[in-house]
Amino acid sequence: MTTPDLPFEKNVELSSLSEAGTEVVLAPNEAERAAIAEWAEVSAVPAFSATVTVKRISSSRFSYAAEFKAEVVQPCVVTLEPVTQKIEQNFTRELHLTHTTRHRPELVELAPGAGEDEAPEEIESSRYNVAGPVLEEFSLAIDPYPRASGVAFEAPAEEKPESPFAVLARLKEPR
Repeated sequence: MTTPDLPFEKNVELSSLSEAGTEVVLAPNEAERAAIAEWAEVSAVPAFSATVTVKRISSSRFSYAAEFKAEVVQPCVVTLEPVTQKIEQNFTRELHLTHTTRHRPELVELAPGAGEDEAPEEIESSRYNVAGPVLEEFSLAIDPYPRASGVAFEAPAEEKPESPFAVLARLKEPR
């Protein structure tokens, strides 16, 4: 993932990885967390940390495993009071480098019955932003309709519209 509009980046050169791989700790500072909050369209991100492990599987395939913890503050959809959500998540991906030099691309075999979610993520550059997938999973984990504790939405009482037959009956009444 090399999306230029991400608020936080940490690049790793995949071509220099060994089979043992590397572990990268992501700990954005206060200004970077503020940029993440603006990007995710929430009020604040007081805490955010992640550990990413990237390992070489073959010359063009890499395993990506991440775990992250975050705290998000956003307004309650009912009362607009600040609501804090804690997010903890682990996920894995397989990366497939599609542009290799001097080597033919390897055929990637999927397990029988593998769905689209299990297919390797194709990347074009060996310089890879390991923060990108973490931010993607983080944004998907944010509650889109946060509610303050004990708050329930109550629809306003609406009067039922008068039936057309009742209107017609009134028109027939003598005045």
